[in-house]
Amino acid sequence: MDAFLRGQSSTASSSKLKQQTGEETAGSSNKRVVVPWVEKYRPRSVDEVAYQDEVVSVLKKSLEGADLPNLLFYGPPGTGKTSTILAIARQLFGPELMRSRVLELNASDERGIQVVRDKVKKFAQLAASGIRTDGTPCPPFKLVILDEADSMTPSAQAALRRTMEKETKTTRFCLICNYAIQELIKISEGDMRKAITYLQSAQRLKGEDVVEADDISEIAGVVPSKMADKLFEACGSDSFEKLDATVQEIIAEGHAAAQVINQVHDRIIEMADLNDHQKSAIMEKIAIVDKCLCDGADEYLQILSLCSVMMQQFCHAGQT
Repeated sequence: MDAFLRGQSSTASSSKLKQQTGEETAGSSNKRVVVPWVEKYRPRSVDEVAYQDEVVSVLKKSLEGADLPNLLFYGPPGTGKTSTILAIARQLFGPELMRSRVLELNASDERGIQVVRDKVKKFAQLAASGIRTDGTPCPPFKLVILDEADSMTPSAQAALRRTMEKETKTTRFCLICNYAIQELIKISEGDMRKAITYLQSAQRLKGEDVVEADDISEIAGVVPSKMADKLFEACGSDSFEKLDATVQEIIAEGHAAAQVINQVHDRIIEMADLNDHQKSAIMEKIAIVDKCLCDGADEYLQILSLCSVMMQQFCHAGQT
């Protein structure tokens, strides 16, 4: 009996030792896991999304009715597009249903038509089942997140459109795009026909390659940012020879004078280092130049005349 009890106590002590060892191993393994800060501090709810007040207010209204529409997020990389939609998904479905209700395809995934047929279509056809453990109402739809959707092949985009139309009752889609869409919206100035035409021309130019923001600008005839910067630098140099050479370069590259004055107009408005008097003098000259161009005046002379006024305001505004 004593031997039996000693054996039992030794067995219990060994099992306790194994349990402690296992806990220490688990603890040490947890210490080895380093979570990136971009994941650790990613917003968990829409309220935690910073510096996007207008977007957050619109999304919160959609969440109140639990009726999320299809979404298009655009903007430069790293501005919180993916984090925002993941916060929405977590708030809608809860952490327990995120895995079964959300399909996320990021930049590392294949973007061909086969992915749309195999992954997206099959996921969209699944029934949305499951309830949240906290008792919060869960919407009866799933969410597909397509990051960098502007890099999808044309055939995949066509297949995706059909899937979106067919599965609208059970699935919502969020398309996340980068610079190209943002540039397209800016250049088209709210004209949808112009935007579609530019996008089609860019696709024909690039083929299967990704359409970049510079491609949209080139097709739309926009003066490149580097050339616009060079023009403003020449206006601030107080050198008429340098200004004349820059204007001649712009004309030689085939940029339209009307486009030049439009971009000058937009940039002058946003310049914080100019006072109202300087801006009004330049705007008055822009109006005169615009009228002269409509009357058929020489583009080179009109741009040079406008830039001369800009140089005077940049360099000699305080002189009488």
